[in-house]
Amino acid sequence: MVSVDPIEFHSEEEPYRDRIDSYQRKTGLTEAIQTCIGQLNGIPIAIGVMDFQFMGGSMGSVVGKKITSLIEYATNESLPVIIVCAFGGARMQEGSFKAWK
Repeated sequence: MVSVDPIEFHSEEEPYRDRIDSYQRKTGLTEAIQTCIGQLNGIPIAIGVMDFQFMGGSMGSVVGKKITSLIEYATNESLPVIIVCAFGGARMQEGSFKAWK
């Protein structure tokens, strides 16, 4: 899943789509969060880790979707959830969209 630019947002800096592309190249990540299922001291867990280097851990539509999916999966499987949050602000331009590809 990667963020898209459904409202063609432009800041004073560079176009939003260019910013996303730049951070993807810079970090090697597609988004500001990585999620997985694993074990901690032999206990099965669901974990999500945000990376501040990806737009300050900005929470766009994909980050929210991945966190929601992680929590839903963990709930269905009765797993504890750990989220390591590194959040530097909201990408308000995506707030009303559930857009990814």
